[in-house]
Amino acid sequence: MIDAAIVGLGWWGRTLVESVQGSSDHIRFVAGATRTSSDDTSRFVHTHQMKLSESYQAVLSDPCVKAIVLATPHSMHAPQVMAAARAGKHVFCAKPFALTRLEAESAVDAVRKTRVTLGLGYNRRFHPEMTKLRQRIRSGDLGTVLHVESTMTFPNALTLSPEAWRAHRDETPCGGLTPMGVHAIDGMIDLCGPIASVYCQSTRRTVAVDSDDTTSMLFRLKSGASGYLGTMTATGPGFSFQVFGSNGSVRLEGTTHVAGASSEERRTRLFGAALPIALDEMMHGASVTEAVVKSAASGVVEEVA
Repeated sequence: MIDAAIVGLGWWGRTLVESVQGSSDHIRFVAGATRTSSDDTSRFVHTHQMKLSESYQAVLSDPCVKAIVLATPHSMHAPQVMAAARAGKHVFCAKPFALTRLEAESAVDAVRKTRVTLGLGYNRRFHPEMTKLRQRIRSGDLGTVLHVESTMTFPNALTLSPEAWRAHRDETPCGGLTPMGVHAIDGMIDLCGPIASVYCQSTRRTVAVDSDDTTSMLFRLKSGASGYLGTMTATGPGFSFQVFGSNGSVRLEGTTHVAGASSEERRTRLFGAALPIALDEMMHGASVTEAVVKSAASGVVEEVA
């Protein structure tokens, strides 16, 4: 049994706790830390039999904590991973891993030096339908992959308060890219290989906060295949992911969460699996994210580092 600490107790951090607490034979949360504590936070940690630590450093110094789970703002991920590695703690990081290639390389270098385990929360890799699609591609059943595309939408940005960290474009550049789109990018990397270049256009049309709500991306994969990703954060929830091959195509669709998975399913049973994401793929995903943001600013095709 791994004794872990959750860092970040917003809605996603709480979901991660609820997904395992009292039901897993492998991991349990014994501590938590958050930047903004409240009576509600205190009730949550009490309900789940955790202690509330005063800071991230206090968690890292706690000998009872063997692993760290990060559900914190995106810009904090890389330095927090490095700090966990230096403290000898295994670490699981919510997506996106990092916003730049340099940050990702620094974090990976730290975990390699200290030989701690690093996991990354691209849970859609675990979905049974994605597993089936992966098998069909790798078996050659779809033939040569020509094109992969995805659309991911939700209305969440319409209700964001200006004080929320997700409402700031320095934390969530290109609108739906980091809350949703990086899942599709990871799927493209996993199923179809590395991405060579990207062109992005991203705009704010209706949301009140300083964040884009409509973003579209064109990709060229190193294999020669093409790709497309569109995200919108001010419309109804939806998800589609489609791979076109010379022998046929496969389309997955549902709500924003893969194939319509309910909140209860995500908390309890849907995505449990061994960690499948290689460190090199983590860094490549960060490189693609950085190139998307660069392209949105420059208005030209950007090469992926």
